Amino acid sequence: MAELPIKSAQNNLTQADIILLSQAVQRLETSSVAARIGYVLGMPIEKALAALPGHWSTIVSRITRTALEKALDAALLSLQANARLKPAGNKTHKILAGISGAVGGSFGITALAAELPVSATLMLRSIADIARSYGEDLQDWDTRMACLTVFALNGGGGRSQDSADTSYYAVRSFLSKAIGDTSNHIAVHGLSKEGGPMLVKFLNAVSSRFSVPVSEKLAAQSLPLLGAVGGASVNLIFMEHYQQMAKAHFTVRRLERCYGKTQIETAYQQILRENIKALRT
Repeated sequence: MAELPIKSAQNNLTQADIILLSQAVQRLETSSVAARIGYVLGMPIEKALAALPGHWSTIVSRITRTALEKALDAALLSLQANARLKPAGNKTHKILAGISGAVGGSFGITALAAELPVSATLMLRSIADIARSYGEDLQDWDTRMACLTVFALNGGGGRSQDSADTSYYAVRSFLSKAIGDTSNHIAVHGLSKEGGPMLVKFLNAVSSRFSVPVSEKLAAQSLPLLGAVGGASVNLIFMEHYQQMAKAHFTVRRLERCYGKTQIETAYQQILRENIKALRT
């Protein structure tokens, strides 16, 4: 069957919404935190990663999972859904993230276990604030899972992952069953001993992806030449990257609520194919 032209999936979308979706595709598929950190370092992030001990990935994975658990407790469980459409206040979160990164940069690799939960909490509060500003209900566990999903959106793929496995809808598909199981289970059991294990399962899935950019962040901040100022810069890059991922993610979710998930996913994939084709010509 011949491929349908791109406009076929966008017949019901307004021109403004087509532009918003195209911008979301650009952010979600090409924005790379590793490339931005590498620019600050003045060298590819792989060179900084090579300086880390071989066993460090296991340690980072454990610290990342713990950081997300603490961030969830501190950031989401106390949030209210009032003033839903008030613009998100991102500047305060960026300033605090910079301060946190300056501390991490001053003490290097040993500060990760203390600094990452603080950074992750600030990031999750910012992500939740963005979700609220896009009309999401923060009291809904599906929304809370969608906030955590942002940590799995690395943008442009991980350094050792196939691009087909790292595209936006592939990541959402990977996490969808865990999200549904967790939301439904907690709705019935709450955050009790019966509901907790499902949340841990979901956090494990997210942290397995988030640990990749965390390792890149750690490698950059552990360099002696970076110091406190460089550590703050890396944290600001990190915060801004996930704020942009959140804006794009919740733009897509808003459009899905308006037009239906199937139509938006189809339009998204067609825009992505057109973008890839344009780059090759």
